[in-house]
Amino acid sequence: MRVYVPLTLPGLAEAHTTGTLGPGPLAAYAVTPALREWYLSDDIEELEYAALSRAATASLRLIAGDPAAARRRVVVAVDVPDQEAVADPDQLLGGSGLGEVRISSAVPLAKAAAVHVDADDAVADVSAAADALGAADQGDDDAQFTVDGAEDHELLWYGVQEIPNLIAELS
Repeated sequence: MRVYVPLTLPGLAEAHTTGTLGPGPLAAYAVTPALREWYLSDDIEELEYAALSRAATASLRLIAGDPAAARRRVVVAVDVPDQEAVADPDQLLGGSGLGEVRISSAVPLAKAAAVHVDADDAVADVSAAADALGAADQGDDDAQFTVDGAEDHELLWYGVQEIPNLIAELS
């Protein structure tokens, strides 16, 4: 199963140093039954993009909690055995945990298929979104508009072999 693990750039650097994503349990996002029902599509590429987008939002939350982290969302796509990614069967449709899975133990970075990271032009919007996230969670419509602005940016795809250069360039 392909899962999308939200990180920050310091988190990616740590994973590169240790060779693992973890320790467990890890929160990740995947195409779960609830995500399929909510998204109303049978196109696996669209469903995986929805899971990736959920992970990008979770990465934004990690950034908001770490003022020292670079203002770029980071998501690592990893392949794990189906039984290792456990979804809450009570996920609410449209809820913030939709598509979320738990992986009980650390995952070797060698199992990563790709890394997705914001481009340079997203930094200002991601920074503003991280700053506005708390107010958006409290129902502030202007803050939610700012958070949505970060979601307008597509994450770029990088091969796993590019992680050292990404860390050096973007940190």
